[in-house]
Amino acid sequence: MKLAVVGVTGLVGQVIVKVLEERNIRVDQFIPVASEKSVGIEITFRNTVYQVIGMETAISMAPDIAIFSAGGSVSLEYAPAFANTGCVVIDNSSAWRMNPEHKLIVPEINGSILGLDDMIIANPNCSTIQMVLALAPLHDTFRLKRIVVSTYQSVTGTGKAAVDQLYAERNGSDTVDRVYPYAIDMNVLPHIDVFMENGYTNEEMKIINETHKILHDDSIAITATAVRLPVMGGHSESVNAEFHEEFDLERIVEILSEAEGITVIDNPGQNEYPMPLHAKGKDDVFVGRIRRDDSHPNTLNMWIVADNLRKGAATNAVQIAEILISKRFAS
Repeated sequence: MKLAVVGVTGLVGQVIVKVLEERNIRVDQFIPVASEKSVGIEITFRNTVYQVIGMETAISMAPDIAIFSAGGSVSLEYAPAFANTGCVVIDNSSAWRMNPEHKLIVPEINGSILGLDDMIIANPNCSTIQMVLALAPLHDTFRLKRIVVSTYQSVTGTGKAAVDQLYAERNGSDTVDRVYPYAIDMNVLPHIDVFMENGYTNEEMKIINETHKILHDDSIAITATAVRLPVMGGHSESVNAEFHEEFDLERIVEILSEAEGITVIDNPGQNEYPMPLHAKGKDDVFVGRIRRDDSHPNTLNMWIVADNLRKGAATNAVQIAEILISKRFAS
C-alpha cells in the first residue's frame, strides 16, 4: 500500500504525517511530495528519513492513495494525473468539493457512501466539518430548518505565512510579508477569502454550499459570517440552529454526547466551555454553551470548537484514507 502526501512540507501536510503516525494505519511505502522548491528536503515518518520528491516523480511511482494539501490550482492540475494511474486522491482544497461527480466526505456522517469507483474525493472546508459534525445527528432527529453561523477562525487556517505575520506583529517587526490586508495582531478581520458579488466571502459560501451537499438537503436555509482572529489552536463557531421539530434540551445534550467525534463541555456554572486551548492537538469537535434561543421557537444556540489543522483537515483526510484502505487493500 503506497501512500503519498502531496504538500507534505506545509502546515497541514506536516499534521497529516503526524496523524498517519498516531493512527498507525497501513502504509507499506511512504511517498512525501511537494513543489520543486522543496524537493530534497528530508521528512521523517515512522523513524525513517525520506527525501521529498516532485510531482512527476510521484506520479510515475503510481501511489495507491494520495492525500493532497497543496492548494486548489495544484489539485486541479495534478489530481487527475494521479487518478489516471489508479491512485485514489483525497483532496483538502476546494477544487473538487462542489463538483457533482465527486463526493464530499465527513466519515462520521457519510463515509459509508464511498465506493470503489471514487478516484478523487473531496475533504470539506475546516469550518464546515466541525459544524456539520455537531449538527448532523441533531438533523437526523429534529430536521434542520435554518442555520445562522458566525466563525472565529485561527490564523493557522491561512497557513505558515499568516502565523509568521501574527508573530512578527506581536514582536514589533515590520519586515515580514503581510498576507492579510490589515494587521491581525490585536485585531479581527470579518474577511476570509475573496468577496463575492452577493457580498459574502468565498469562505462563507463554502460553508453554505458544502453543508447542503454533505447533509444532502438543499432546503436548509443557511447564512454565515466568517471572521479571522489572532489565535492559534483551532476555529470556533457560534451556531444558531432552527429545527422543524420541537426538542428537549436534555435530549440534545444526550445525542451530542453519544455522537462519534464529539466531546461536550458545557458547565457554565463552573466556567467550562470549549476553547481553542481545549481543541489544539485533538481530533474531537468540542460543543458547549448549549441553550435554547428564547427569541424563536425550536431554535438552539451552540458554541463549536475544533483544531482546524486536525479534524478540520488532516484527521478527516486520514479517516477517509482508512475507509479506502479497509475497502480496497484489506487483504
